[in-house]
Order: sequence, then structure tokens, then C-alpha cells
Amino acid sequence: MATTDPIRNKSDLQALSDYFLVRGQLRNHTLIVLGACTALRIGDLLSLRWQDVYDAEHGRFRSHIAITEQKTSKTKTIALSDQAIDALRLYLPHSRGAYIFVNNRKDAKPITRAQAWRIIRKAVEELELDGNIACHSLRKTWGYHAWTSGTVSPVIITEIYQHSSYEITKRYLGVVQDDLDAAYRSVKLF
Repeated sequence: MATTDPIRNKSDLQALSDYFLVRGQLRNHTLIVLGACTALRIGDLLSLRWQDVYDAEHGRFRSHIAITEQKTSKTKTIALSDQAIDALRLYLPHSRGAYIFVNNRKDAKPITRAQAWRIIRKAVEELELDGNIACHSLRKTWGYHAWTSGTVSPVIITEIYQHSSYEITKRYLGVVQDDLDAAYRSVKLF
């Protein structure tokens, strides 16, 4: 199995999101946005239900998602960003079923990991995006941009990913020499 890359260029991430939006594929657009904004593993993302993100009784989106991760069995609380809520808001009236990322069949189950991979890979190939981009890239993309923005502490990023050290997080995010060079060049001391 090949290692996936984060989507390093924000314009590539926007292009991937827009690819589905202009085609009216709101489910797939929301998959990209929510995947990148929450840093959830694809299995956890696909298992999300509308009740996890939307309070139907009060007619509003929740500010946080509380999930038990499939891989670690740990409970995690994730704040929903405005971008994530906007994508969900756009998709909600067009969705069907209890799951957010529901298939197009009568049984209304969530799409499979394989289907999510095919959806993302087809768009990546048509857009000719660089790197090995697949489902896990969405999770890595959040961390990569959190790290390169300099606004999120490496300790927080490591904690969000539940890695045992920042060295693991750096490898996971694909920190490359170009990123290190950019960091050196960006600091203006004089």
C-alpha cells in the first residue's frame, strides 16, 4: 500500500472541492470539505450520521462532533468549522437517509471506503493534481496546513492525531525539505 500525501496546495484543495460542487455532487463536495476540516479517518467520516452534526429538534447544526474512533476506540470531540457547517448546510436539503455520506441505492447505507477512494481518485486524475492523493489525504491535509500556517502548536497537532511524538507527526504530514526551506526563508529577523 502506497503512502498518501496531504494536499499541500490550497488551490488544489479548492479545485477538488469545486470539482464536485460545479457538478452538483453535493455529497462528494461535503466529503472533501468535512474530511479536510475534521481530520477524521475515512471510516469514521463515512459512519457519521446527520444526528451527529445536526440538532433537528432545534433546527441547527451542532458546534461539535463527538465520536468514538473505530481504530483506537477512543472518544474524540471535534469542533466543526464554519467551512464544514457551510458544506453540510448546502447538502442537508438534498440528502436522504440517516447517514451523511449515503449511497445511491434503496438501502441508504453509507458509501464504502472503496467507493470514497474511487470518487476522490477520479477527480484527482481529471484535475491532474500532484502527489498520491486518496481518502487519507483529507486527514493529512488538515494537519499539514495547521503546521504550515504556524497558528497551531505542533503539540496540539500531535495530540489531535494521537501520535506518540512530533517526529511521527512530521513524517505523517510529509514534511519535506522544501517546507523546511520555506520556514527558514519566511522568518524576517532584520
